[in-house]
Amino acid sequence: MSFAVISVRIQYEHDVVAARQRTRQIAQALGFEPQQQTRLATAVSEIARNTLVYGGGGKVEFLVEGTTSPQLLSIVVSDKGPGIPNLDEILEGRYCSTTGMGLGIVGAQRLMDRFSIDTAAGKGTTVYLGKLLPRRAPLVSAKGVSEMTERLAREKPKDLLAEFREQNQELVRTLDELRRRQDELISLNRELEDTNRGVVALYAELDEKADHLRRADEVKSRFLSNMSHEFRTPLNSICALSRVLQEHTDGPLAPEQEVQVSYIRQSAESLTELVNDLLDLAKVEAGKIVLHPVDFEVNKLFGALRGMLRPLLAGVSVNLVFEEPRSLPLMYTDEGKVSQILRNFISNALKFTEAGEVRVSAQYDDADASVVFRVQDTGIGIAAEYQEIIFQEFTQVDGPIQRKVKGTGLGLPLSKKLAELLGGSVSVESKVGIGSTFSVRVPKVYSLAGHVGLVEPPIQVEPSRLPVLLVEDHDETRLIYQKFLGSSRWQMIGARSVRETENILRNVRPVAIVLDIMLQGEDSWNLLAKLKSNRETSSIPVLVATTADDRGKAMALGADAYAAKPLTAAVLLEQLAAWTGVDLTRTVLLVDDQEVSRYLFKQLFSQRGIRFLEAVHGAEGLRVARQEKPDLIIMDLTMPEMNGFEAIGGLQADTALRHIPVIVATSRTLSAEETSQLAGRVAAVLPKASLSEHGVKRRLRAILTQAGLADLLPDPKTASQTAAE
Repeated sequence: MSFAVISVRIQYEHDVVAARQRTRQIAQALGFEPQQQTRLATAVSEIARNTLVYGGGGKVEFLVEGTTSPQLLSIVVSDKGPGIPNLDEILEGRYCSTTGMGLGIVGAQRLMDRFSIDTAAGKGTTVYLGKLLPRRAPLVSAKGVSEMTERLAREKPKDLLAEFREQNQELVRTLDELRRRQDELISLNRELEDTNRGVVALYAELDEKADHLRRADEVKSRFLSNMSHEFRTPLNSICALSRVLQEHTDGPLAPEQEVQVSYIRQSAESLTELVNDLLDLAKVEAGKIVLHPVDFEVNKLFGALRGMLRPLLAGVSVNLVFEEPRSLPLMYTDEGKVSQILRNFISNALKFTEAGEVRVSAQYDDADASVVFRVQDTGIGIAAEYQEIIFQEFTQVDGPIQRKVKGTGLGLPLSKKLAELLGGSVSVESKVGIGSTFSVRVPKVYSLAGHVGLVEPPIQVEPSRLPVLLVEDHDETRLIYQKFLGSSRWQMIGARSVRETENILRNVRPVAIVLDIMLQGEDSWNLLAKLKSNRETSSIPVLVATTADDRGKAMALGADAYAAKPLTAAVLLEQLAAWTGVDLTRTVLLVDDQEVSRYLFKQLFSQRGIRFLEAVHGAEGLRVARQEKPDLIIMDLTMPEMNGFEAIGGLQADTALRHIPVIVATSRTLSAEETSQLAGRVAAVLPKASLSEHGVKRRLRAILTQAGLADLLPDPKTASQTAAE
């Protein structure tokens, strides 16, 4: 909705001045600041002058558009002249003429929020200018516009001499006085025109400088993003390949080669740490931190920190003590972020403690279900007036020890932000000359994490799958078996009791039964005997999986196989395959333009029964996936021709492929928007940096188990124990 305010006809030179006056008056009435009033008046007078000089005259219309804040002041300048030739060149700043044509148009365009020109040869020109009202300006209603119009109509326009005096004060302060004689009007008007163009050009130049600064900031962001991928990918590969060599995967190394490889890995890890520090700084500036909550034990966290920080104690007379955690529950939060906070606290304590002790402890608080970690030192301490500012970025307390050690001043501020992201807080207690105690309080369970509940499978059997009846009353175990069979040829059908089992068997004939003996309130020995004595069910293979140590009894009652819990995916799937004749060969598609990354994943899956397919970009990966229908896809994000985001979108759009689990393996640090884009589309995101870590197989095994592909990477310890039993 728009409200017309007033219009001004442009026929003579003084009409241009009147249009400038009206612009300033309307802008003032609508709440624009004086500087914005001058900008608006300058832009309108320049376009109105062009209308008079090149269009033979026209009119200027003022309107207020919109009914919600902020409204728009719209100004339409039109004429019936010959039109504007070379308009594209003018707007692009490439047109030059002896009269200066084009400079005013480009300058006016930069001063407005909305600017467009409609012109045609012989039909005239219409210029649309728009400026948003200040947010604090009150809404202008139709009644308010009407009152403004009446007020402007009653207000007598200023005479030309007074207007030129005012313009001279605003734009031409180099003149000594405004000449009062009418015969100098043309000269003053020319001076005003030149000065007006100069102001427009100055505003245009300032806006151009601001645009250069914005582009420089974009270049910096792109550089950090590219550095993340281009530096970390080869460094991760060097670390991973060094580890492969050190583990003697392809044969032993000579002693001298062992030393050389260790130096290579140490150098690569140092460079990786440097790159990670730079990227952490960038993430702090951008406020982009991604959390990965997992289950972990505090005592294991302390063990990892003890080993990690031991090198810092070399040559110092400080004892680092980790108190043994007692009665602490399992935590579910981002272990890496908690570790990072504690590392910052401990490294600071070691820096500022010349002798004595640094003690690390943890205590559970029942009141708010949180764990309080404390790092206590016997160092120099912090004065009370500095205990708040140390958590501000780039702030360091001056002192004799501070001059010896160097830092960025980001450790404590980053720790505070990380603790707040985890739903916790940090605090400090300190006395000068006695020591300091830094504390971080972290909720036992990350509050934004969703609970994964058991989803009961439907009783209806999918036509393309083989039903397997699981008799198990433990929800967690049922969920594990569900994951084991998730993407396999077998469909799990669950029963919690003997009665429920009998009811299911009346409607469904499974290809196999997995039977737990110790059910809640009953045992299933009689059920096993009944199954094997009944003619209709005696041919169904039964695998007894239980904690009851009575293999002989189970086999005597007719069980076809026996396994002690915990039952592994490999044992379950191999047994089902033997009974049903299903081929267990799995197909894994690796989509990555880095050959070394594909090689490292094949090393992680180094076992029989897996067929690897490879593609170097997303388009090729989609083609191979459509042809081969792999069981698992591992995909990079940054690739030529088609990146990982586009390829994942293609997989989701294909009904025949969308069920295939996808693991993203990348060196990129994902933004919150990218993480949200991948959520629900991929099974997990695995940083390539983790390929060189000792726990990578354990983490990958957990991801595959969650995706129902645990047999791709079985736990060798558990598998060997089960085989021995």
